[in-house]
Amino acid sequence: MARVEGKVALVTGAGSGLGRADAIALARESAKVVVTDVNEEAGRAVAAEVGGVFVKQDVRSEADWAAAIGAALSLGGLDILVNNAGIVIVSDIENTTLETYRLINAIHNEGTFLGCKFAIEAMKERGGSIINVASQSAIQGFPGVISYAAAKGAVSSLTRSVAVHCRDKGYKIRCNSIAPGQIETPLLESVVGTGVPNIGHPEDVGNLVLFLASDESRHINGAQLVIDNASSVFGGPV
Repeated sequence: MARVEGKVALVTGAGSGLGRADAIALARESAKVVVTDVNEEAGRAVAAEVGGVFVKQDVRSEADWAAAIGAALSLGGLDILVNNAGIVIVSDIENTTLETYRLINAIHNEGTFLGCKFAIEAMKERGGSIINVASQSAIQGFPGVISYAAAKGAVSSLTRSVAVHCRDKGYKIRCNSIAPGQIETPLLESVVGTGVPNIGHPEDVGNLVLFLASDESRHINGAQLVIDNASSVFGGPV
């Protein structure tokens, strides 16, 4: 019960859903956890639940990233970053406005970019693990959330480039992405409703994040791990 003992983790968007599950899994295995969210009430509740520290954060803001990283450094350093924060707006290509497209990409794509950039600076002397949350929708295609799918595709590509950069620089920083699909969260419910067959649970994703955060995955770098119960094979909702 101490797979990440002595490590400091920062989880964005941890006030609910997958982020909350990630924070719980990391704390359960003895990590110190910085919980961030734009929803202060929800974020503080999760921080109290896991015995962690809360920082209000909009992942589009460089100043907020500096504050979040600073909170991790005050706990001893940054070893694990989970870029999880995100939103979804249901809209297909014909009905999506440029404003909506830019908003979704700013949160998912630019937010993940900033997280990686700030984390590398904090981790490059000590090493660490960056885990970016992509989506099965970027692999399979899901036209009802065109902006979200496009942004998550960018997250996947960014992840691979960050991994190679850190390897080539000699930093002991791994960067991987996960691609969840059919996980029982408020975000999924907002897209496909309830009653989804063969649905996964946030804890399933939390366990995968824990593995990638731990030294057990020390030779996994630049990978995208799919966690979707074969929805991409059978064409189920993502």
